[in-house]
Amino acid sequence: MTPTPLSLTLRRPDDWHVHLRDDAMLATVLPHTARQFARAVVMPNLRPPITTTAQAQAYRARILQALPAGLCFEPLMTLYLTEATPAAEILQAKASGIVVGVKLYPAGATTHSDAGVTDIRRVYATLEAMQSCGMPLLIHGEVTDPAVDIFDREAVFIDRVLLPLRRDFPALKMVLEHITTEAAVQCVRDGDDYLGATVTPQHILLNRNALFSGGLRVHHYCLPVLKRERHRAAIMAVLASGHPRFFLGTDSAPHGRHAKESACGCAGIFSAHAALELYAEAFASAEALAQLEAFASLNGPRFYGLAPNETYITLRAQPWTVPHHYGQDETHIIPLRAAEEVSWTLS
Repeated sequence: MTPTPLSLTLRRPDDWHVHLRDDAMLATVLPHTARQFARAVVMPNLRPPITTTAQAQAYRARILQALPAGLCFEPLMTLYLTEATPAAEILQAKASGIVVGVKLYPAGATTHSDAGVTDIRRVYATLEAMQSCGMPLLIHGEVTDPAVDIFDREAVFIDRVLLPLRRDFPALKMVLEHITTEAAVQCVRDGDDYLGATVTPQHILLNRNALFSGGLRVHHYCLPVLKRERHRAAIMAVLASGHPRFFLGTDSAPHGRHAKESACGCAGIFSAHAALELYAEAFASAEALAQLEAFASLNGPRFYGLAPNETYITLRAQPWTVPHHYGQDETHIIPLRAAEEVSWTLS
């Protein structure tokens, strides 16, 4: 067994999938992301969703206004794909220089996805424009067919939707977000340079038993839902192999405690408070710390055609206890690993 180093220095990483919300919640959660990451791809599923370049510019301004003094952070904006998104809007988004992708939510698949796509064929003209101008498609990869078991929705989406999309738009960059299954690992691994994937901390640290450990654990509920152990192990194995088209995307998704601990609790895990430390735990457990820098700091920029960051951060093998909560009132958030130890500390 390889000894775990006492410290690890790597290029400052980026988060290629995060939910920052808005208003008071934005002010509460943004400092956690900005403390660790130089850049983050910000999801557009607000209410109402960010569907135009003008809305993305206004949201970006609110993020920068909420950024605490002394923190250097660049929000990378996205548009929410609807069946009414015109090709002209894609070209305007590309020309803006601030929008780096367009997010596909199958209607009803997750939080605030009711304005999403009901039939992928209805957005083919928009996808043609994206392929032509080099705008990536960021995919929540689950079908919403009620006849499909919730644990199978990612694998079925790959067969029914993603593989036909890859055939019809071979030069369109696509990111299969927050992958959770062996099928997703194989699809991306066997794909070409136009297909990448983001991986969350929870999907390499937890399997679906964590949903029921000692009772119903609502703060472990996210979408896509946690899967069997063999799926967690398959994702961790491909990361440990150093494959270059898998990269860090926390999918940190804060909800107030009242919204999580309710009769119909919201999907989403807040991990931004300790994201990099949690990834380090997972990579250390797999004896793959040598691959962490590429996963966190190099693979994402390469896929998006951006330069890696020039500054560095240091992680130390020093445990600390996560607070019971962050924020208060409407922004009272229970974080991943609340009141429990994390074995790495970001210096």
